Amino acid sequence: QVQLVESGGGLVQPGGSLRLSCAASGTIFSINYMGWYRQAPGKQRELVVVITSGGSTNYADSVKGRFTVSRDNAKNTVYLQMNGLKPEDTAVYYCNAGISLIPTSWASYWGQGTQVTVSS
Repeated sequence: QVQLVESGGGLVQPGGSLRLSCAASGTIFSINYMGWYRQAPGKQRELVVVITSGGSTNYADSVKGRFTVSRDNAKNTVYLQMNGLKPEDTAVYYCNAGISLIPTSWASYWGQGTQVTVSS
């Protein structure tokens, strides 16, 4: 059984910062990638950023230069530092990871989501 547990969401004023964390636990052989998606009310879930086990990243254009992803492979944890937050960043943020329980296969896992609200 694999669990992704997110933390760090909340209410922040425009221009402020938040740091999200997501820790994977369970009988994990390896984690291929970790990342963040978000879903605003009435909109589809969209990619924010993904980071591979080797450290390669892919950011959505809307967050480039404001958000920074990092990963602690030893702790199976991914972080999302969000600076310069805008009202349009308001959404539920979901952690996603591609995890192998055995060497020959992998599956996509999701966290429960954490609310980020940017408002004055």
